[in-house]
Amino acid sequence: MSDKKGILIILSGPSGSGKDTVLNELVARNDDLRVSISMTTRKMRQGETDGVNYYFVDRDYFEKKVSEGKMLEYAEYVGNYYGTPKAPVDEMLNNGINVVLEIEVQGADKIRKMYPDVVSVFLMPPSLSTLESRIRMRGTEDEETIANRLFIAQQEIRRADEFGYVIVNDTVSEAVESFETIIKAEQLKFSRNKHLISEVTGNV
Repeated sequence: MSDKKGILIILSGPSGSGKDTVLNELVARNDDLRVSISMTTRKMRQGETDGVNYYFVDRDYFEKKVSEGKMLEYAEYVGNYYGTPKAPVDEMLNNGINVVLEIEVQGADKIRKMYPDVVSVFLMPPSLSTLESRIRMRGTEDEETIANRLFIAQQEIRRADEFGYVIVNDTVSEAVESFETIIKAEQLKFSRNKHLISEVTGNV
């Protein structure tokens, strides 16, 4: 176990805002950062890998984990469950690793109550038209699902003020740089560095 705990970070934002792309680049540039792998009941998309992008499970298995108290948070979104297994997150934090939870807005509420010092970031699309274009580029959803995602996106964006930080994902490189600035600022907070007083003064 590390002497200094890692920072827990929530990343939320509407579907199509680019969360996965930003996080992939962020992790590639920061060795001390990990993204918690979520569990979901939705179908695997082309190019995704079980155990890398998500743990893909059926509803019975997911509900069993919930009943056993092994999920940090979970939510149902567009007919599918999404959630975060608890044990891997706590283990990484205790080992001094910063952990990002990519979760839905409603799941973020639960995490804030469990971890008062959590850092919350909302990833915002430049516009709703840009968001719609990104969703359509996937080519994985029908018109009804796209309309539903856009409606939910508007509801989620209205709750952006519940987060500590907001990043507009216009370009991935700028969004990643903003994210790194947030992490650096949080690492320098006094509340995370109280031990320095005794180390510098020698407990005098």
